[in-house]
Amino acid sequence: MEFLLGRQNLYNEIRKPDTQIDLAASALYIAQEEYPELEVDAYLSALDVMAAEVEERLPPERYPLRLIKSLNHYLYNELGYSGNASNYYDPRNSFLNEVIERRTGIPITLSLVYLEIARRLDFPMVGINLPGHFLIRPEFQEAGIFVDAFHQGDILFEQDCEARLSQIYGHPVRLQAGFTASVSSRQLLARMLTNLKLIYLKLNDLPKALAAVERILLLFPEVPTELRDRGLLYYQLGDSWTASQDLKMYLAMLPLAEDAQIISRLLEQLSKD
Repeated sequence: MEFLLGRQNLYNEIRKPDTQIDLAASALYIAQEEYPELEVDAYLSALDVMAAEVEERLPPERYPLRLIKSLNHYLYNELGYSGNASNYYDPRNSFLNEVIERRTGIPITLSLVYLEIARRLDFPMVGINLPGHFLIRPEFQEAGIFVDAFHQGDILFEQDCEARLSQIYGHPVRLQAGFTASVSSRQLLARMLTNLKLIYLKLNDLPKALAAVERILLLFPEVPTELRDRGLLYYQLGDSWTASQDLKMYLAMLPLAEDAQIISRLLEQLSKD
């Protein structure tokens, strides 16, 4: 029942127009499947309190850099938030309730805390889907600065983003326009769920990996690779009929996919079972 409650709450929220989706509530609904007793309103109130405390510390002149520095000091110096580099793939880093309680997480969940506090301060910021590392920036055009919530709120310029990408990938990387495009609410939630999916696959927890894929498909119902992955997970969990439906849909959508022959052979095997 609680599993259905979390899933239903998420579905109801993401049916709204993208700009009206409550990101914090949606992230907590994702966590509700893992934590059946989770009280969503309590964590939303915690974000309200944090924003109110930052408000008290703000200087009279709310220039963007001053506001960011005030928010950084509060989150990282006073509350002790930090990126969980030592246990990066702990699933708890992907659940907003755990991030708020433990004051540690991965780039996207720490960014979400930052975004939600900034929004409550009437300082809108947006997520940036930088490959391999999620960032945020002020929403106004030509802001020219980015904030790395994982690294103590570091303020970055474009050349710093290039340096960070080069460090991640181990070779020089040029910053492309698409790297710093803002993400929609649905895209941010899908990236959170993709992180969970990959973590659970690594842990060989197939039911939870499947739950993550199912929710990605609630956000984006016709992503071929997610349909394929759902089908493969159903196959591994012994549901051959449902697996066949998803895999057939995948091939219909991407008949020339690189793995089309492999999937076709699997479908042939399933038809004989």
